[in-house]
Amino acid sequence: MNISMWDLAVDVGLISLLLLVGIVLRAKITMIQNLFLPASIIAGLLGLVLGPNGFNVLPFSPLLSEYPAVLIAIIFGAIPIGAAKVKWKDTFSRVRNMWFYAMMLTLIMWGGGLFFGLFLMNNIWDLPPGFGLVLGAGFVGGHGTAAAVGEAFRSMGWEEATALGYTAATVGIICSVLGGLLLIKLSTKRNQTNFISDFKDLPPALRTGLVSKSERVSSGDDTLESNTVDPLFFHVSLIAVVVMISYFAKGWIDSLIPGINIPLLSLAFVVGMLLQGMLRKSKADYYVDKRVIDRISGTATDLIVAFGMTSINLSVVVDYAVPLAVLFVFGVALAYGIFQLLAPRVFHQHWFENGLFGWGWSTATVAIGIALLRIVDPKSKSSTLNDYALSYIGMVPVEILIITLGPIMVMGGTGGLFSIVLLGVSIVLFAIAYRSGWLVPRPQPVFKKNEVG
Repeated sequence: MNISMWDLAVDVGLISLLLLVGIVLRAKITMIQNLFLPASIIAGLLGLVLGPNGFNVLPFSPLLSEYPAVLIAIIFGAIPIGAAKVKWKDTFSRVRNMWFYAMMLTLIMWGGGLFFGLFLMNNIWDLPPGFGLVLGAGFVGGHGTAAAVGEAFRSMGWEEATALGYTAATVGIICSVLGGLLLIKLSTKRNQTNFISDFKDLPPALRTGLVSKSERVSSGDDTLESNTVDPLFFHVSLIAVVVMISYFAKGWIDSLIPGINIPLLSLAFVVGMLLQGMLRKSKADYYVDKRVIDRISGTATDLIVAFGMTSINLSVVVDYAVPLAVLFVFGVALAYGIFQLLAPRVFHQHWFENGLFGWGWSTATVAIGIALLRIVDPKSKSSTLNDYALSYIGMVPVEILIITLGPIMVMGGTGGLFSIVLLGVSIVLFAIAYRSGWLVPRPQPVFKKNEVG
């Protein structure tokens, strides 16, 4: 394979062009605005149709399917960098229930999907043992996690896993947006929302994606003088070093233990934590702006969605069309059941807003969860995002363990045990929450018009 730097430049240029087209279409077409489709999804759909897996109009390079594996390492490597030091004694009681809800979503969606695939679907179709794991990788993890899990399966002989994971992530986003909008419309009529009374009252920025000058906020501060180095490049450099070290560490570990495939994202998170520890110890973390780090991570997320969707192998999707449809229906029903049965009992305040955010990221991505949350909480009056950010620190190790061990155990013949362990842990957590008084009685909907609850 003869690849040059210009292949990288052309790939990035093409996907950037599609993203710009997505921004324009979102800003101008009412139907797209009503669906709240992100520009990255529009770009991915255009890339799928016009790229090498569609009409082959756009000259993408053979590297197309390789980008998400690097981009997900950027996202996970960025999580610890610039993170504020948390006083857990002061915040644990406030974020405890969010952490519990996030854990239940993660364990049930990953474990439930794998269990459903192994013990039910495999009795109907002849499917690969990791087929059920596609649900968690695509719905809960999104395109980045689908890339990581797909790469792990590919290294162990299952080539089709990545395409199925990307398909699950794409379908998950569509189901998340459409289902979320339906939940919002129904809940406003039932007076279950706390901050909006009518779906039609949404500000124009949420529909078009364009922010007026009076509503704009800063993406970060300059922490270095530009005559030394551009502040943005300084933050990019931190993440680039993390990804580079992680890449070499992965090669070293693979050579020492050939039978174990540790995802690059897992190592990136560990290396990111080590770098953050060094920055904090040397007081250099004072010059790291977390908002800038988050913007870089957000850019990588948009690129993952666009590149991931563009690289979907449609022939693989067609081959598994029926079992995929069954798995997706099961996943949506499972996520809705968690939202409807668990969220009202877990959250003492603003259960609908918290639950809707959970619905968004458990069927698509955190970005979609935030987009849905902004619809029902446009002025950020709830503490949902702050609570999730703190609780996610305790979630990352669990997520990484699932992504790392899942493919290994499935391909090693112990996938059934892995699914039972995940579901068993969720049952134990629920029992602890119930006995500890974390849960509250389910609130009853009040049917009133033009009144905010």
